Amino acid sequence: MRPNPAAAPLIPANAENRYDVTRADLPLSCPMPGMYLWNSHPKVYLPIEDDGGTSKCPYCGANYVLKD
Repeated sequence: MRPNPAAAPLIPANAENRYDVTRADLPLSCPMPGMYLWNSHPKVYLPIEDDGGTSKCPYCGANYVLKD
């Protein structure tokens, strides 16, 4: 059973330079679900699997690393 994202505490969007993600986070978007959106950029989907396990957001420059 997946946790309810509305019940999870929100994290600031674009606050980190690197985010470790898992396959449970796919499809990957920046900002990710659970981030504050009021001060962020438009949602963009990142092809982390096609990019060899790492992706960089073209808007904010956040780096995402897929951890298995």
